Amino acid sequence: MHKLTIKSKKEIEKMRESGKRLAQVRGQLMEKVAVGVNAAEIEELAMSLIKKSGGKASFAMVPGYSWATCINVNEGVVHGIPKPEIVFESGDVVSVDVGLIYDGFHSDTSSSKLLGSDLKKEELLKIGQDSLKAGIAQAKTGNLVGDISRAMGEVLEQGGMKAIKSLTGHGIGRELHEDPRVPCTETGSEDEYVPLREGMTLAIEVMYTDGSGLIKLEKDGWTISTRDGRISALFEETVAVTSRGPIILTI
Repeated sequence: MHKLTIKSKKEIEKMRESGKRLAQVRGQLMEKVAVGVNAAEIEELAMSLIKKSGGKASFAMVPGYSWATCINVNEGVVHGIPKPEIVFESGDVVSVDVGLIYDGFHSDTSSSKLLGSDLKKEELLKIGQDSLKAGIAQAKTGNLVGDISRAMGEVLEQGGMKAIKSLTGHGIGRELHEDPRVPCTETGSEDEYVPLREGMTLAIEVMYTDGSGLIKLEKDGWTISTRDGRISALFEETVAVTSRGPIILTI
């Protein structure tokens, strides 16, 4: 992680432009996610769209990682390599995580989609969306990082879900990953006591499951999955902290 940075109004405007372009990419990628499509096709589209946007793929700048997206299905939580052998099927929960750097500033976003109809899985996704919304609402000056974490965790708990405690959101800006870490629920970490200040920019991310919340690293060295094989999902937005309240930059 890199040291926490406070952005000027001009820098936040640059991040807003980065986020706007990324939101357009995300929307087209999620539309493409469908039964019979494979993860490599989503990756190929992402690379094309990011290039057309005038930006570059943030994730491909991470040492050892060569892709624009992380794509996970069902028990996959994060960091899934978009492999052609991953073909989406009816009933799958598909999560797409993508980042973009434009004019020197990164933005980061994630979304999850159910293919087909399943009331239980639809509710699982709604709980995650509600959790992220509650967390973002706390991203304002005068609060602590832990207020974001607490709000997300409470919604997950009320919905019968478990936050992935060992994975967190993060600060973001000129670097993809900056301080502070932003846990999905209260964990007692030092980061949760960091005051939220005007000009902080955060990638607020909720990662959760309907299982135990324990995870494992797969043999490819990147993909992280639920240890018990239960369904996982994630939602993420890049957000600016202001005295007037949070500004979602990835819209």
